[in-house]
Amino acid sequence: MKRREFIALLGGAAAWPLAARAQQDMPVIGFLSARSARDSALLLTAFHQGLKQGGYVEGQNVTIEYRWADDHYDRLPALAADLLRRETAVIVSAVTASALAAKAATSTIPIVFTIGADPVRSGLVAGLSRPGGNATGVAVFTVELLPKRLELLREVIPNIAAIGVFMNPASPTIDNQLREVQDAAGSLGLKLHVVNATSVGDFDMAFATLGQLRVGGAPLR
Repeated sequence: MKRREFIALLGGAAAWPLAARAQQDMPVIGFLSARSARDSALLLTAFHQGLKQGGYVEGQNVTIEYRWADDHYDRLPALAADLLRRETAVIVSAVTASALAAKAATSTIPIVFTIGADPVRSGLVAGLSRPGGNATGVAVFTVELLPKRLELLREVIPNIAAIGVFMNPASPTIDNQLREVQDAAGSLGLKLHVVNATSVGDFDMAFATLGQLRVGGAPLR
């Protein structure tokens, strides 16, 4: 979805349920993320700028309800349910896990997502040209870029024999990620070491583990 289409969706206040609008002083946007507010600072800045371009300013003519899972994916269903109780007009979702939680929570409230996985394979939409349902958004396909990162790493370090990859075991795209990177490593003749990192606080230990394994490099997502 292009930015102007996203703004148009948010700007379609006239199409929002009249009953909900009557109960609220301002329309409510739900913002659901698997990450933390600190890790999403740049995204929030862009989000607020886009709203402003569409004529919406938080606290003046629109209310935004933020829900952060802080990398604890198991919290997402409850957070999504809480947003539904606020009678949100639209749910904005960052990260595949939070988009899936929103999709599981409602089949009627519009969901606009930005994710790094294939939305069709993830089950968010029926197709890229015709999403269907109540979810649409932007997908940058970073999971599918994992093999290319390995190829680039091999070009930079031609004699590399072993690589390390950080994975979040709680991610709903973990199976696709593993399959893509394992196939790519095998085709390049590289030994693959997968290290789990659920949150930012896990990275120091993860890097230490890769150091002990003497890997030649680690493509970061």
